[in-house]
Amino acid sequence: MRVLLVEPGYYTRYPPLGLLKLATYHKLQGNTVQLTKGCRLVSSKPDEIYVTSLFTYSWEPVHKAVAYYKSMFPTAKLTLGGIYATLMPEHAKSSAADEVYPRLFEDAEDVLPDYSLVPDWQPISIVFSHRGCIRNCPYCAVSTLEPNRTKIKSIRHLIYPGHKKIVLWDNNTLGMSNWRGLVAELKETGLPVDFNQGLDVRLINEDVAQQLKGLRINPIRMAYDVPSERKALERAIPALERAGFRRRRMVVYVLYNFRDSPEGFLDRMRDLLDWGVVAYPMRFEPLDSLKKNQHIGARWTTEQLEMVAKARRVLGYGGAFPPYEGLCQKFLNATSFEEAFSLRPLKDKSRNRRDEIEMLRPTTSLFEMTNVEVSTRKLFWGA
Repeated sequence: MRVLLVEPGYYTRYPPLGLLKLATYHKLQGNTVQLTKGCRLVSSKPDEIYVTSLFTYSWEPVHKAVAYYKSMFPTAKLTLGGIYATLMPEHAKSSAADEVYPRLFEDAEDVLPDYSLVPDWQPISIVFSHRGCIRNCPYCAVSTLEPNRTKIKSIRHLIYPGHKKIVLWDNNTLGMSNWRGLVAELKETGLPVDFNQGLDVRLINEDVAQQLKGLRINPIRMAYDVPSERKALERAIPALERAGFRRRRMVVYVLYNFRDSPEGFLDRMRDLLDWGVVAYPMRFEPLDSLKKNQHIGARWTTEQLEMVAKARRVLGYGGAFPPYEGLCQKFLNATSFEEAFSLRPLKDKSRNRRDEIEMLRPTTSLFEMTNVEVSTRKLFWGA
């Protein structure tokens, strides 16, 4: 059987992990596989077509791809899966796909992705050690995308030969009872590790921090989504520092535009900068949004949201707010949200901004995905 795997023409910096798993699965069945992106002519007529999807607000390229390949190959069965198809299956059916598959493809869940199909991808293995999360946060899609929790498994067979780094897309590693085994296995590889979804700060204590010691984690990611997480961060940050992790290599996602207020958001930003860690604002996007950045929280205005966006571009670096002195003083001394996020020149220029940027450069390429985006960006088909 000839199988065509299609990644629609939306932007993503990651390869279509689910499709790469499907590729391995079908090759093991003796089928031939080709992968394409967007709407392009392909080398052979397929018997089956799988189209993946990403964010719900990226649905239009998905529909375009479905229409294109259905017109090109009307007799081939076309199945649509992915995040959008899982979160909004009824809307996805309007794409005219033969089948909408709103769940994981379990048979391909534990196979090594076929990275040979993406030769331009960096030597990085993307891995799930488990599925699901012990939390049920109202702003997160994980409970829908991964409703069934699974225990952590060995990941050795999921590391592609020659790859130099491991990125884990687990949603709550520390929430699994056997997380220590995974940490030990990661240490044995000797490879740099990125817990890309972040570590649950509520579960980080002195013992956990010492267990993580020795892992090559840079940056170490956490979140400050609600004010009630403040005490956990006050405990976790010093514990991680005592375990050898530098504060300036800790990235903390800060949810805004959900049920918070601008002033409450500013309070959390101030906390993080005062603690000397990197703050990464993340704008809440409804899980059924069909157009990006249209949602305005009940306590926010369009103008306030635009102020945060502009500040991230101008005052921040790579969308993040590193704790360099001038920026800290601006936020800590501000008398209001508007004053903190205004674009007036910084008063304190005693530190050389270029030197600060150079110091942060090794981690800034990892500041691109917000926590809400990370929680909803899982590529389907076994991703």
